Amino acid sequence: MAHDFENLSKKILKAAADAGADMADVLLVDGQSVSIDVRDGVLEHAERAEGVDAGLRVLIGKKQACVSVSDLSDNTIAQMVERAVAMAGVAPEDAFIGLADPDQLAGSWDVDRLELADTSHKPAPKQMQETAQKAEASALAIKGVSKVQGASTGWSETRIYLAASNGFSGGYSRTSYSTTCVAIAGEGLHMERDYCGEGRTYLADLPDANMIGQLAGERAVEKFGSTKPPTGSFPVLFDERISSTLIGHLLAAINGVSIIRGSSWMMDGLGKQILPKGINLIEDPTRARISGSKPFDAEGLPVGVRNIVDDGMLTGWTLDLASARKLGMKSTGNASRGVGSPPSPGAGNITLTGGTKTREELLSDMGTGLLVTGLIGSTISPTTGDYSRGASGFWVENGQIIRPVNECTIAGNLHQMLASIVPANDGRTHLSRVIPSLLVESMTIAGA
Repeated sequence: MAHDFENLSKKILKAAADAGADMADVLLVDGQSVSIDVRDGVLEHAERAEGVDAGLRVLIGKKQACVSVSDLSDNTIAQMVERAVAMAGVAPEDAFIGLADPDQLAGSWDVDRLELADTSHKPAPKQMQETAQKAEASALAIKGVSKVQGASTGWSETRIYLAASNGFSGGYSRTSYSTTCVAIAGEGLHMERDYCGEGRTYLADLPDANMIGQLAGERAVEKFGSTKPPTGSFPVLFDERISSTLIGHLLAAINGVSIIRGSSWMMDGLGKQILPKGINLIEDPTRARISGSKPFDAEGLPVGVRNIVDDGMLTGWTLDLASARKLGMKSTGNASRGVGSPPSPGAGNITLTGGTKTREELLSDMGTGLLVTGLIGSTISPTTGDYSRGASGFWVENGQIIRPVNECTIAGNLHQMLASIVPANDGRTHLSRVIPSLLVESMTIAGA
């Protein structure tokens, strides 16, 4: 990754201006990755990928167009600029698009404090293979595991650089390391599968492969012999592994684009109680060694801590510049972007206030109901919040897990579900979204 992104971005921006663009910004991404898969103790697949991409957005008046390329030769850059300007010339007008004003831009940031990139020596393919083999062997050592579908390790390094004609320029790198194992219990038509996957920004923080394989095996065995739960209305506890999906639905509903389109079940939620009192939902893009952290957003605006829900009350939407202008508000510094698309709002690191009780104590409180550890499919009404998903997990009676269950559907409405949540204290702080197990007061379960 030796490209001089600073000078390259200046070159592209100048070419865009010379070609007739009133304003422009360029996003440059350079990355490499290695992945290793093993099965039955031997190497099954190894892959190394390297690539560089450039994305150019040009604005002519109130028209814009985006073009991306994966070749940085002079000829390709010239074609990209020519095509982008031509496309912008015939694009529909949008009164709200445009770059940030210079006084809105991030003026300084401390990338080193964020610790987004591990500069230590990268693991060799042989070492990665041995790590995956350890995970597989540990899963197979669990009594009841019949086979391991696969174990894998991987790492990636990405360099990002953003520059615009309004004077902004800046970049940073990020790394990622992961180990995953998928185990199967049973044979033939009576098999259950589960997994464990861990990822970290720094290799030294990645959990031991033996633990990952062991947990994958134990989870698969625990699910063996699953049957359908009864049908009826019961409390449902969303395990920490999948509880973030509930908050994800909320984040999607308060996205500025959804509000502008009138397609959000949270249209009337601003300033109202949407979560129980005492619960906050905080976005913090400045957490060190976290995958969702960043020094600035995709429009060059500063980022900072934002209390999305304060004591259960919704305080604001998630906005980029364009959506903020359309709503008569200010950007929340939440612009995200790919090389081939214009900015759009998106939330990053999220933390939901944890409770005082463990997951086991919430199971005891719920008495009889469903502990959900897996979800499949999704039928979520964007306008009403009606919720219906396939689920699997464990049936609970008298506060104790008595058997694994699958092939059931859980249904409710997100307004009522979120208003009744009781959080546990088991949120994992290394995740970008720190969401503990969540107990929902009552949902409809369709089972046997």
